[in-house]
Amino acid sequence: MAEFFRTSTMWVVDFRYDGSPRRWFKAFGPDADVASEMATQLRELYGARVQLESVRKASDAEEAAYLRGEAPTNVFCPTGRGAGGLSDDNRND
Repeated sequence: MAEFFRTSTMWVVDFRYDGSPRRWFKAFGPDADVASEMATQLRELYGARVQLESVRKASDAEEAAYLRGEAPTNVFCPTGRGAGGLSDDNRND
């Protein structure tokens, strides 16, 4: 996993789900056809309810914010978590 991350590139995937804008950050290997892979994945997950808007490499600032868990979240998804996972307040250790 760590080896993949060192050779991967973070991408910003913008799409619409039922007309509402959504954004994902995804890591892909150096030879990935990101647009094609994301179009397939989104279609498999959401069918006709999704429309891929764009894919682009994340800027250094966007990647750093994502890795720190500071990327924007989807306010409509109460179970969604950022890159940081559970906070210390929510752990069941």
